[in-house]
Amino acid sequence: MKLSLKEEKKLWKKGYKFVVGLDEAGRGALAGPVVAGAVMISPNIDFKPFIFKLKDSKKLSPKQREKFYKIIYKIPGIEWAVAKVSEKVIDKINIKNAAELAMEKALEKIEKKIKRKVEFLIIDGNHINSPGLKAKNYKLIVKADEKVLSCALASIIAKVRRDRMMEKYHLKYPKYQFQKHKGYPTFLHRKLLKRYGPCTIHRKSFSLLA
Repeated sequence: MKLSLKEEKKLWKKGYKFVVGLDEAGRGALAGPVVAGAVMISPNIDFKPFIFKLKDSKKLSPKQREKFYKIIYKIPGIEWAVAKVSEKVIDKINIKNAAELAMEKALEKIEKKIKRKVEFLIIDGNHINSPGLKAKNYKLIVKADEKVLSCALASIIAKVRRDRMMEKYHLKYPKYQFQKHKGYPTFLHRKLLKRYGPCTIHRKSFSLLA
């Protein structure tokens, strides 16, 4: 299935005009926050000029993500918000619940921006626990960031903002080289963890040195 507005269009035809796509970044990292993006697309917007070049954020290079992030930022037919949940909260409530909490926070932010309640959610995944998300009309789609445009844009926003956060953490904790691996369990990151041990932004609930 190619990336499209198919899911959003089906909901618009059913009368849902305020539809938000949700996705997160940083779920599999060993350090730093989990970040969620929320995107609402206007039914009148035309994405044909660049939709065919757009992929889910994991398949884009950092430069490509930054490029699309700037495009998203400028388009008046898109409302978006981003929210994070810290590694300390992740350790307390687990990463799945923390990711959903970040989505709740991003949803709350976008509702404040549009000054009304969102009518329908499209969520990347196959299961949710969050009462706040379940209180809305919603649809779960596995790999929605590869299929649903609003979720793909949410994925890009979340990934770009989280990468920027990890680059700032590099300045505070330079020996871990967060600017290179962004907290994910790469060979380099694991090597540095074995050498120095965890710092304050590492998730203590994860098996860091496995």
